[in-house]
Amino acid sequence: MPAGIRCAAMTAETAKLRSLRNSRQADEARLRVREWTRERFGLGEAATILVAEIACGLPGCPPIETLVAFWTQDGRRHQFKIFKPVRDVASDDLPFAWLKDSLFIPEGFGCDCC
Repeated sequence: MPAGIRCAAMTAETAKLRSLRNSRQADEARLRVREWTRERFGLGEAATILVAEIACGLPGCPPIETLVAFWTQDGRRHQFKIFKPVRDVASDDLPFAWLKDSLFIPEGFGCDCC
């Protein structure tokens, strides 16, 4: 694909992503995913849960992914990605609760999200 066409496609996708981020539907979808995460992993009301869409321009990568990060009471950060836009995420897309420990990100471990 010629570079100019790819740039135009990326720009259109970025515009679509920005409009979704600012919409009421996006807010409701992020809230749903946040609550499903809280329930799935037994997190308290005070737990910090981040739900964000990220764009990926790498070959073979979905154009928009949903990133979920959460911190437990002991300050440990956990994260996972769902390879679809937040508005398309269903509760069954979240990892099983028994995988919680495998979602832990050690401090100092570099990540491209937060």
